[in-house]
Amino acid sequence: MSNSLEQYVRYSDDVEVKQPDEDRLIDDTLASVARMGQKVFDKHRYAMRVAHAKGHGGLKGELKIYDNLPTSLAQGLFREPRTYPVMIRFSTAPGDIMPDGMSAFRGMAIKVIGVEGSKLFSPEPDALTQDFLMINRPVFPAGNVTRYLNEQLLQEKVVVSAPEEAQQLLTTVLRTVSAVTEKVGVDLYPTALGITLPETHILGETYYTTAALRYGDYIAKVSAIPVSDSLQPFVGKLVKTDDPSALWDLVVEFFRQQAAEYELRVQLCTNLETMPIEDASIQWSEQESPYRAIAKITIPVQEAYSPARRVYVDEVLSFNAWHCIAEHRPLGSIQRVRRQVYEASSRYRHEMNQQPKGEPRSIEEMPD
Repeated sequence: MSNSLEQYVRYSDDVEVKQPDEDRLIDDTLASVARMGQKVFDKHRYAMRVAHAKGHGGLKGELKIYDNLPTSLAQGLFREPRTYPVMIRFSTAPGDIMPDGMSAFRGMAIKVIGVEGSKLFSPEPDALTQDFLMINRPVFPAGNVTRYLNEQLLQEKVVVSAPEEAQQLLTTVLRTVSAVTEKVGVDLYPTALGITLPETHILGETYYTTAALRYGDYIAKVSAIPVSDSLQPFVGKLVKTDDPSALWDLVVEFFRQQAAEYELRVQLCTNLETMPIEDASIQWSEQESPYRAIAKITIPVQEAYSPARRVYVDEVLSFNAWHCIAEHRPLGSIQRVRRQVYEASSRYRHEMNQQPKGEPRSIEEMPD
């Protein structure tokens, strides 16, 4: 495959297309999010994130951008070789604290520290941070604003209203059906919660932004793939999740003894028809445009979830894909609705819990 720059779609404001009735759909989504947030607060007497409420580890590391990247990859934050401190939060998707036996998407949120430049749609436009949000799936099942509303309404009913026993039974049934259909060549696609996914090791997953974002002059999706020898045994490894906090134990026990490395890679858009921006449920072909390496994240040995660190990572920090420089603007209706949902959730959570809200200016702000 040629590396000619002409093959890549160049970013312009008109690559996004506002969806029919989008404003009303976003308003309805925000109303559901508010109802769900209130129900979760009434349940715990404490406000949670509307998505990825349950954390499994908070980590300090560094992001090292590779030398001599070609022009197509040397864009935005990655335009020159530098090393940045990063804060990382591993999590699972539901907007409530659920037992780990309930299958769900795993999340990897990365906050890069020391990034200058105004941040888009951020309460702190002059903050020195840039966020990247990823899950362990290359696409997002609720790929546009219409399906996102439907999935949010489902999550409001299933995650908050149904007893935990019923939710775990649903997970078991759907996992079984998914395994059977996979053997006969049919893919039962997970919901936005990921409730058909297998019980694999959270540190062995490859994580994806799933939706498109601006990549300087181009358009891309970003992934983080485990590359260190210490992580290879976990790739695809099935684990027991009988314990309600099994994933927390896996993360904490690993980082007490070992370090880890993930490689950041980008997939550049080559065709807006086959690699759509407004539908994040469609996977971009890696044959047409493979993921290409741009940087490495190194996470040293540390205490991943001390009491002080847990409070800081889960209650003080916020992660939002729209907390970014203009060169990495999120794209598509799924990103536009999530901008408002995540900001509303963060504002409500910090106000109800009386927790300070602010972007870190130093890696040392994360407690040991």
